[in-house]
Amino acid sequence: MAEKIRLVQGDNLPRVVVELADQVSGDPIDLTQLDAAVLKFRAAGGSGVLAVLPMLVVDAEKGALSFGFPGATLDVPAGDYEGEIEMDFGGDIQTLYELLKFKVRPQF
Repeated sequence: MAEKIRLVQGDNLPRVVVELADQVSGDPIDLTQLDAAVLKFRAAGGSGVLAVLPMLVVDAEKGALSFGFPGATLDVPAGDYEGEIEMDFGGDIQTLYELLKFKVRPQF
């Protein structure tokens, strides 16, 4: 997840798919018991969350989740952003340590 996800200001696609793996074993995180997952989106280095985006399970056994930017969610200034994935397993919360990185450029 070290590579930046490149987006265009004002768009609501693409749907981004991420595959989550255990940091130690490298095995996919089993999402079969997942109740909910969200991506918290903010300006890089900022403290305020700009959006909380729901995530959908793509493949529970492979640890694959997806998210998009519905409506005007990507109505943010061009620049660098980051995201944190938080998962709820029946009230037990797991937040991924590594942040997703985003680069948003303006529309023409």
